[in-house]
Amino acid sequence: MAEGNPRQVVYTLQARCRDCYRCVRVCPIKAIRIDDGQAFVDPDRCISCGTCVRECPQDAKTFRRDLDKAEDLVAHHAFVAVSLAPSFAGVFEPWQYARIPSALRSLGFEYVAETAVGAYLVAQRTAACAQDKPQTSICTACPAVVTYIEKYAPAKIVNLLPVVSPMIAHARHIKDRFGPEAKVVFIGPCVAKKTEADRPEFNGLVDCVLTFDEFEEWLKRKHIDLAHCEDSAFDEQPQGKSRLFPVEGGCMATTTLNTSVVDEKLVFVSGFQEMKDVLDAADKGLTPCIVEPLFCAHGCVNGPGVSKVGNLFERRARIIRYAQENPGVAPGNALSIDLQTVFGAHPALRVSADEQEVLAVLDKAGKARKEDQLNCGACGYASCRDQAAAVVQGMAEVEMCIPYMRRLAEQRSDRIMETSPNGIVVLDADLNILNVNPAFLKMFRVAGTCLGKSISHLIDPEPFDRVKSGQVDTADDIRLHKLQGVIARGIVYGLRAEKQYVGIFINITADHLNAERLQKVKDETAVQARELHEHQIEMARQFANFLGEYTAKGEQLVNKLMQAVESRDGVEDKDKKS
Repeated sequence: MAEGNPRQVVYTLQARCRDCYRCVRVCPIKAIRIDDGQAFVDPDRCISCGTCVRECPQDAKTFRRDLDKAEDLVAHHAFVAVSLAPSFAGVFEPWQYARIPSALRSLGFEYVAETAVGAYLVAQRTAACAQDKPQTSICTACPAVVTYIEKYAPAKIVNLLPVVSPMIAHARHIKDRFGPEAKVVFIGPCVAKKTEADRPEFNGLVDCVLTFDEFEEWLKRKHIDLAHCEDSAFDEQPQGKSRLFPVEGGCMATTTLNTSVVDEKLVFVSGFQEMKDVLDAADKGLTPCIVEPLFCAHGCVNGPGVSKVGNLFERRARIIRYAQENPGVAPGNALSIDLQTVFGAHPALRVSADEQEVLAVLDKAGKARKEDQLNCGACGYASCRDQAAAVVQGMAEVEMCIPYMRRLAEQRSDRIMETSPNGIVVLDADLNILNVNPAFLKMFRVAGTCLGKSISHLIDPEPFDRVKSGQVDTADDIRLHKLQGVIARGIVYGLRAEKQYVGIFINITADHLNAERLQKVKDETAVQARELHEHQIEMARQFANFLGEYTAKGEQLVNKLMQAVESRDGVEDKDKKS
């Protein structure tokens, strides 16, 4: 599942994210927000440099794929042009260079040209603008550099030369030549170009931006093999040395200025740290100069939209060889293309934190003292204070700190031992006591310390001996400890890697005594029940005898009574007859 809105350029594939914090570590402007252990890209902070995409070992960081959009443009518009970044010479093999224009035409493009056409125009305009500035001038071909300054170094916006990038310059050239209805697709190594094309001031110029990875995917989708494509040329050739733009110093090399690397008025930097260092130096009396910065180390050949396979320096060498073997056409009259632009600060980002809040986070993590601030960098931040500030800003969590979590786990483990109602003892390889909990001491009536002593001083070590010898993995039995008067169930097991043995003892003395009492009651009840049963049988027998005698006597009385009645009746009959 992805994060953010559908226009977000760089985002996380959450199912692949494994909480390694590598993205936090490599992100130059710390635009990665950790929420409940999950890493997210904050779109307000992100500058779309793609560093996290290039560096993520799980491929959990990715960028917006626009291939479907490009296919739709080609399928539904009469004229679609492609602007191919000059760094293609470093990405592809030399034998493929002449095949690429044919492959692009097979995809449906009507106009196929190199972005270097626009790069030449940008270089000339850059040189002209820089000559008119008394302070340090910063070239603006790299969109990641521009966005960084707009968001994180707004004071340097005045140093940005108001010149568009080669991609925008070439797009304006295409629209000017073929009309505003023409559609433009840019293909290059840069993810930040996607963000640049979305800028409101460039709306409608570049209709779609693809990386080289997306371009190769498109070729595979359409079953286009460069080996089967014929050689052909681009529809327009760039001027001068503009094919050198992807490498450090390429912009200045395209101008007519002196490009000696020892010229203090020209500074070529690549990579975030070099760029940041030169911006900081501008505040500290750096001699006014022209700074040509590229955000990716070693230039565009190391962009996030380039396959990770291959040698970085060989890519650079191929670009230089291609530019030397294919010099641009001789500079002619400058095209009348609007290369002007304006840069501005973005809404303020919370990049600072209240000192008291930072101290509170450090205190929570057990780092209130400077000596406890290890600055190990495991969380992805350079220092404990930086991480604490990120927590305050809502970008990080205290739980990212591994020493803190380890200490917390140890405290929880100690707490479990301290509060357990069962006796716990830990022994070393020689069955000497390393640690015991209060319940063990109470159960076996241990006074004072017993650490370092053999377990045999307290209880029978036989279960531990069995586990230690390997006879059993776990000993589980019930024993009467006569000395202490305790009946306990003991569970003993080994920590083989640590060469330690753990014993857990459950006091069942009360249960055992209760069982004995219950059995005694059962036995007494059984005896009493048996006596009652015998008594009832005797009573029944005696009652039966008595009933028998009583019945016999009753029968005799009835007989006598009947005889008496009969005698009386006889006398009465005689009297009547007489």
